[in-house]
Amino acid sequence: MTEPSSDASSDAASDALAQARAQATNRPVQRRSTWLNRRRKTTDDQRSGPGPDQRDPQRVGDVVQQLSQEQQWVTPLSIGAIVTQWPAIVGDDVAAHVTPQAFRADELVVQADSTAWATQMRLLTATVLRRLDEELGVGVVTKVKVLGPRSPSWKRGQRSVPGRGPRDTYG
Repeated sequence: MTEPSSDASSDAASDALAQARAQATNRPVQRRSTWLNRRRKTTDDQRSGPGPDQRDPQRVGDVVQQLSQEQQWVTPLSIGAIVTQWPAIVGDDVAAHVTPQAFRADELVVQADSTAWATQMRLLTATVLRRLDEELGVGVVTKVKVLGPRSPSWKRGQRSVPGRGPRDTYG
């Protein structure tokens, strides 16, 4: 067995080193991105000038309004505003006896706690629609359906038998 000469092993090592250096010079240099390097890369287009800019502090109300328009939340937010602003829309006296129950398509369903207040609300429907247009925008609510008070249910328990109802016990 013959041992490899030290010249052959050093030639192989120097050849491998030369090959690695050649590959390294052909490869693009990747530098670590630091905050300072990114800051230096900014152009004049990215810098704020003396006038207003998108990056300036914004009012919360303006940002929420823009977000609600982008996400198409305007109608659902208007419907929520009906419930919170109901006393301001119809007045405290009417709001104490008539409450909004549902909103379907463009129809607002309200319920009165007595037949007298249901009649009063039916007479005030045109005025309420005008106020809703002022507060929420035109066309959000086009109809108001007024429900009277709920009648008591005589049905007791899980099962019931058809018949005349509570009159059976009185005679």
